[in-house]
This record gives sequence, C-alpha cells and structure tokens, in this order.
Amino acid sequence: MKKKKSLTEKCILGATSRRSFLKGTLAAGVAASVPLGFKSVHAWERTNFEGNYKIYRNACPRNCYDTCSIKSYVKNGSLEFVEGATESTFTDGALCVKGFSYPRRVYSPDRIKYPMKQIGRGTGNWKRITWDEALEEISGKILEIKEKDDNLLGMALDKYSGNFSITHYGVEGMMSSLGYTTRFVGTPCWPAGIDAQNFDMGNMWCNDPEDIVKSDYIIIWGGNPAWNSVHTMKFIYEAQKRGAKLIVIDPVFTQTAAKADIFIRIKTAQDGALALGMAKYIVENNMHDKDFISKHSKGFKSYEKYLKNNVTLEWAAEKSGVPVDVIKNTAREFASAGASTIWIGYGLQRHTNGGVNVRAIDSLVAMTGNVGKEGGGARYGHLQTWGFNYNAMVQKKPKGSKGYLGEKTIKSEFANDESGKADYSDRTININKIAEKILTTDNPPIRLLWVACKNPFAQDFDRPKLKKAFDKLEMVVTVDQFFNETVENSDIVLPSTTLFEEYTVNASYWHYWLSINEKAIPEQYEAKSDLQIGAMLSKKMNELEPGSCTFPQITDTKIWMEKEFNDGIHKLFGIKSWKDLKNGPKKAKLKSTASWYDMKFGTPSGKYEFSSDLAADYGHTKIPEYKSRREAYDKFRVLTPHTQFGLHSQFVNLDYMEDFNNGPFIYINPKAAKNKNIKDGDTVKITNKVGNMEVRARLTDNIAEDVILMYEAWYKDLKYNVQNVVDDESSDMGTFKTGAPGVAIHDQFADIVKV
Repeated sequence: MKKKKSLTEKCILGATSRRSFLKGTLAAGVAASVPLGFKSVHAWERTNFEGNYKIYRNACPRNCYDTCSIKSYVKNGSLEFVEGATESTFTDGALCVKGFSYPRRVYSPDRIKYPMKQIGRGTGNWKRITWDEALEEISGKILEIKEKDDNLLGMALDKYSGNFSITHYGVEGMMSSLGYTTRFVGTPCWPAGIDAQNFDMGNMWCNDPEDIVKSDYIIIWGGNPAWNSVHTMKFIYEAQKRGAKLIVIDPVFTQTAAKADIFIRIKTAQDGALALGMAKYIVENNMHDKDFISKHSKGFKSYEKYLKNNVTLEWAAEKSGVPVDVIKNTAREFASAGASTIWIGYGLQRHTNGGVNVRAIDSLVAMTGNVGKEGGGARYGHLQTWGFNYNAMVQKKPKGSKGYLGEKTIKSEFANDESGKADYSDRTININKIAEKILTTDNPPIRLLWVACKNPFAQDFDRPKLKKAFDKLEMVVTVDQFFNETVENSDIVLPSTTLFEEYTVNASYWHYWLSINEKAIPEQYEAKSDLQIGAMLSKKMNELEPGSCTFPQITDTKIWMEKEFNDGIHKLFGIKSWKDLKNGPKKAKLKSTASWYDMKFGTPSGKYEFSSDLAADYGHTKIPEYKSRREAYDKFRVLTPHTQFGLHSQFVNLDYMEDFNNGPFIYINPKAAKNKNIKDGDTVKITNKVGNMEVRARLTDNIAEDVILMYEAWYKDLKYNVQNVVDDESSDMGTFKTGAPGVAIHDQFADIVKV
C-alpha cells in the first residue's frame, strides 16, 4: 500500500531533504562556515582584545538590511581588528563574515592606490598620474562639453548603493554644483515593492525587526535572512523558542528554509496566486478581521468581490504549485494566530508582476488585522530614520546654467526633490536601462560618465550591450577601490577611501539604530572620499573657469558629517549632538514597535486601501488582481540572487574570502542535469538572447527542475558575470516613488549545455 504523504512532504514539492540540502551546501563550500550554523545560539561569541588599542565607532555602509554598528581597534595608526558594537541590541556584538573581513579590504594588495589613467580604454595599459593631472583632464573635458553643447547634459552620473552613508549623497551634490546634468534615477533593488506599499498604506514602514520575538506566526516570503540579514535570525530563533511557527515560501530551498517548521516551494513569480488563494480561504471561512476592515480600510468589498468571482483554491494551487490543503492550512494558521507577520523579500518583487504580488501579500496581513500590531506587520523596509539635512546633496547650480526643459524634480526613495523650482532641470533616465539609454540618448548625447558607489558591469543588465554603450562614451571616470570590470572600461580611475578613512553617519532601512562613522585611520595611499573629490574638483574647475562650480571646497569630512544632523534627528534618537554617538549607537525612541500603530495611514483616504485610485492613476489595477508572470522565452528560468559571502560585486574579490567561496557555480536539479548529460563539476555553457557564459555545474535538488541558479558576484581573476544572461525587462512598479520601474531580474530564461 502506498504511503500517504504528510502535509510537510506536500509543501516541499521538490522532495528536498535536510540531508540533501546539507550535501548541496557542503558541496558549495558554505554550510560549515555559515554564521549561526544550522542551529540557534544563545549568545554571540565576542572577542576581547588586549593591548593599547584606540577604539573608534564605525558603521557598515553597504546596501544590507543589517547596517552593523562596528567597533574598530587601531594601534599605531593601523586598523587591526573590528567587532560588532554591543550597545546595539540588533548588532549585539557580532559581525557577519563580510564585516570581519574589513581590515583586509583596507590593506588589500589589490586596492587602487593612486589616480590612474588608462592609455586606450580596455587595454589594461594604466599609467599613474597625480591628482592634479587627473582633475585637470576631467575639468577640461567638462568645460569642453559645456562649450560644445551650451549645457552640461552630456555629463551623466551613475551612482547607487556601494556606500549608503549619508554624506555620500555629496556625489549628487557635486554634480548639481557643476550645472544641470544627466542623472540615472530609480533603483534596481526594491522599487516595485515600495510603490506597492505606498499604494496600500501610503508609505513603506515596517515593524522594528526586534519585535519579531512577539510574533506567533512568521512567514518569510521570498527572503533568505540566514544569508542576508544574519542579525535578524536571533530574533526569529527567540520567537520559535517562545512557540512561534516559522514558514518559508520560496522557489529555492534556502538556508532559512532549512530552519523553518514548514518550507513551501512555490513556482517563481506566482506569489500573487498563492496570496489570493489564501485570502479566498480566509474570507470563505469568515476568518477576516471585520473590525479592522470596517474602521481602518477602504475598498474591501471590491477585493472580496474579486476573490469570489475570480479565485478558487484549485486555480491558486495550479498557478502556484502549492497543494490546496497546504494553502488551506497556511491560511487558517496565519489568520488564527495571535500575531502573524510576513517578511516580504526583495527577490519576489523583481518580476514583471512583482509589485502587484506584494500588494496581494500586504492584503493578507491587513485583512487578518495584523497591520499596526506588535509582532505583526507586512515587513518590507522603512525610511523613518533618514530625516537628515542632506546638506552635501543640496547644492546650487552655477549662475547661468542651462538644462533640460522637462521634469523639475529628481525622485529617489531617499529624497523626492533635489533641485526645487527652476527654469531648467537635470535630465533623468531610468538607471535600470543604462546601456540602452547611453546608446540612444541624444540632443545632446551622453559624452562623459561619472561612476561612483557602483560597479555597473557587475550590477547593471545586459552586459554585452553595456560594453557597446561604454565604447560610445567620450570619457569614463570611475571612483572605486578595486580594478573591477567597470574600471577596466574607464579612462580615469580615482582611488576612494574605505569607511575607516572618513567621517559620516549611517541609518538602516530595516532596523532603527543610528551609528556614527569616525575616521579611524588616515586616508590610505592617495585615496580620497567622494566629498574630498568633489571639493578638489571644485577647486580645479574654478581655477580653469571661475564660477564654474559651487561645491564647497571643504576636505574635512567631519565638518560635512556635522552638517547632516538636525533637531529632528536629535529628538528621534534622544541625543543632544552627534558626539553622543561616540559612546555607541542609539536607537530611535519608538512609541510602538509596530508600524501604523495609530492606524493613521498615509494614503489619500487615510486608511489601508484594498482598492487604490492612486494605483490606477499609475496604470495598475485598483485592487491586487492576479497578473500573469513573464512568458518564458527559453528552456530554464535563470535565478541570480545575492551570494552569501559577498554583496553584489563587493567582498568576494578579497583573497581572505576565497577560503569561503573559491569559485562560482551554476546550480541545476539532478533530473534536469541527467536529461542534459551534465555531471557534477562539468563545465557548462549558458546561452540566451542576451549572451552566454561558461561556468562549472553543481547538482542540487534545492531548486526545481525548470530552474538554473547562479549567484551574483565578482571574482577578480574570472570572467564570470551573471549579467551576460540578464536583460533589462522592467518590473511592473517603481515609477511612483523612485522615478523609474525596477527590473525583472528573476524573469530571465536560458538553455544550458555541457561544454
């Protein structure tokens, strides 16, 4: 007699076992070195250093949930150790593997030490030049462009999240101080989800992640904090210890999934179908929160009608790949638990239907009365603690500057209006279509590209087209710390400081702690911070043409940092001045750990909106209706998520990290591999309409048969680059709050053959 499958077995559609997962991760060289291992810990291991060290306060500025508070130990002017700050209950004395590698990053033999000029872009024939020579050549080009075009729109900025410290918005300020220029706007990271939460609630605002210990039922949907937010895991473990149930919904059996009570493998980009199926079950069984809906929401009747007329559990099961009884059980448990929460990962909104899928998940949290509840909430991110002055970013244009006669503001998730009212404006272009736009933008064309806090060749899409675009540019200036592929395609590279060589301040888009970043060591070699580079460029520009640049010629980063604080920041964090942060990070004084605790939503109606007129104004459906995923154009779906020991193109290039991650792989399901005659360790070629690449194969049933997976990373001596097979197809949302739609990063397809 055939044994009937349990509910848990049905959830794991790929029949993935813990044993096979361990085998897979061990094969990938990661399991043994994972922070926290495979079980919870009672306390972080802390290191006690002895000796006459001078201790400084720093903060990790990378684009990461955790934004760790760091204590840095310096002796004789040399950074010798770092550890997490114990004053922050979020960082709690520990760093991730990447964070502990910071001293090696500072003193890496591969670091760019001086300004360099490449004789023939892409030739590798680099020549050391002085700062004065570099700035003379760049300033001359800027003035040449202004003379030729009668404006500076031919100068463009491509900058994003390589360093999220507040004063690094001075790069945008430097551009403004030169005149009206071209800006690549938007974000590849999280825009569709930001718009979704704004349509539903009027802002993106998540509960304090530390209050997840109050949760009774936790769904992590499309996220992998065991890799990407390791400090949040201890709060999840504590919740589990108190009896909470942890559900992970993901196309991939991740390390977070390995720690869950239930793992539900979902078909990629079918999250909306599952959320709608769960909502249907909750309404049919009268489990929705009528008090919340009647007092604090708008449009539920329309949503309920849509569910009644268009959604069945059988339909949701067919679309999502999740069995009907799993949908029922998950919906019932979520609706009946005391405090239920969903952590919405950024990966699930990187689809052509990503924004509307987030809205469908938001609705689940709202209809069960879990919005505004401690331990509850639809957790995505927040910018509640980012109310700085942005003094470095807001700079005046030189007198007589001419620009673009169009939109008057620059949108971003961090600041909506940089330039204010003016006769002219900067020219804005979608940052996610940089290759296409460099090739096609005219009147005037983009002639000079300034790259800062970003590695476009590793992070931007359609690498083959990007190469053509860079070849068209007249000059490329890149500010960076390592000779990555973007630098290889530049004319001049300017060496930038690490976080330990400058003053700045850091807030998080996830937790509610604020950290100062002190200058712990002198600038290494001839490296300069973005602010110092702006000041030096301003001096040179005014030497060549007085009045051509308004950027303050201040090279002391401490002065810039001090100007970012205001009374609002002081009051929010309970400090009198930034100097209070020298004693350790401070947490915002929260009235409640719950977002929307007062039920005063930021929507036009002031309520949670199941039906949003604003969404309709931006071309979407009013309610979160099902939207089909991108149609496949090749045999396998290609997933390119973040790697464990790197962040985009950072960290993996360090020699110290090679012990943890000594080479890339493409992961393929054993059944699919068998059909392709591919064995573990074989070199394979991945090909699609964008391009192709070769890499070694690893077999694992952590992914479904129709999926191949490669982690985004930059290895300094390899040509590996996932952007060779990722195009720039837009996601559905993002324009409302960030100025441009996101990218359907995980709606990519390719075929694979053994080489």
